[in-house]
Amino acid sequence: MGNADYVIRVSEAPSAVNASAWDALLFSQSHPTPFMRHAYLAALHDSGSATSATGWRPHFFTLYQGAELAGACVAYLKDHSYGEYVFDWAWASAYEQHGLPYYPKAVIAVPFTPVPGSRLLAKDADARAALTQAVQRWCADQHISSAHMLFGAEADLQATDSAHWMQRHTVQFHWHNRAEGYADFDDFLASLNQEKRKKIKQERRKVAEAGVHFRHSRGAEISPEDWAFFYRCYANTYREHGNPPYLTPDFFQRMATRMPEHWLLFVAERDGQPIASSLIAIGATYMSADGTFEPQNRVAYGRYWGALEQVDCLHFEACYYQPLAWCIANGYRRFEGGAQGEHKMARALLPTRTSSAHWLQHPAFADAVQRFLEREGDGIAQYLEHLEHRSPLKQSP
Repeated sequence: MGNADYVIRVSEAPSAVNASAWDALLFSQSHPTPFMRHAYLAALHDSGSATSATGWRPHFFTLYQGAELAGACVAYLKDHSYGEYVFDWAWASAYEQHGLPYYPKAVIAVPFTPVPGSRLLAKDADARAALTQAVQRWCADQHISSAHMLFGAEADLQATDSAHWMQRHTVQFHWHNRAEGYADFDDFLASLNQEKRKKIKQERRKVAEAGVHFRHSRGAEISPEDWAFFYRCYANTYREHGNPPYLTPDFFQRMATRMPEHWLLFVAERDGQPIASSLIAIGATYMSADGTFEPQNRVAYGRYWGALEQVDCLHFEACYYQPLAWCIANGYRRFEGGAQGEHKMARALLPTRTSSAHWLQHPAFADAVQRFLEREGDGIAQYLEHLEHRSPLKQSP
């Protein structure tokens, strides 16, 4: 494919794309995350976690201007809507009721990872627009029903909006450090209203009185034994909920060897034995001229957790309070708690609007979805306004 000065190439494996060029483009974006690094996407593919066999058939779009990589993204062809966290099952059902195929569809996203960030990597707005048009044209040529960009950055949404994709909004819950930084966890608690402050103290006390203690390790300090224990916890919790884990042990092994600087592990112990763990991602980083990785923004992401024993309030301690205390001690500006979960507000994670963009090839269905999204968007706006009135922070006098 070609467009003016651009040449578009489409490959079905991450190995066909230069990793250094991809990462350099990522680190130049306004909202990079570690989940869009080439090594992360390659690990999903090479470990068998996100492949055709699991319903995630990747297509890596690269846009070249001469020898320069000017734009790139990955679009997955999917025969289902699992692992996306932006729910379109009703759209698929409506297509089916009218005798039309909704699947396969194209999804521009990071599999199993509802973290907002740059999706359309591009050197400038023109390249991003060309990349958007290339994906849309490819879907039309391949008779793909639709394209969906999930949890995109503002620049991505501007590009898709210009191409007349429809926007959809959801709500996540993120913690923000104050401008000057909290001195410690108690200083943070002092910023909350009395009810929420009391609740957090009670929950932490329950865990401590159960004899549970925590230790944490970061990056290369995480031992192979701790990685193996974490996976036991992760897989056990998925299976307790009746689902197989999305990610394979090999995926986490690749994280340990190829992206160790992005991971922080908390392990809960009782009577000297590990009983639970939570894995936090740290990012993003950028590649400096000497090839080392340096901090670009101090953001942490709550990702995975699991337990082998049940302890009251252990989930809150492992997934929120321990990570927040670490973020405060290490000067991190934000902690993203992941998709859904209004209960997170009680832990001072505040509502944040996240956005996705959608293109449907069928005009009548596109019109119907547009009307639905307008109604849904009004509901989301009202929901956010309602949540703002329930802020756990102290009200200014």
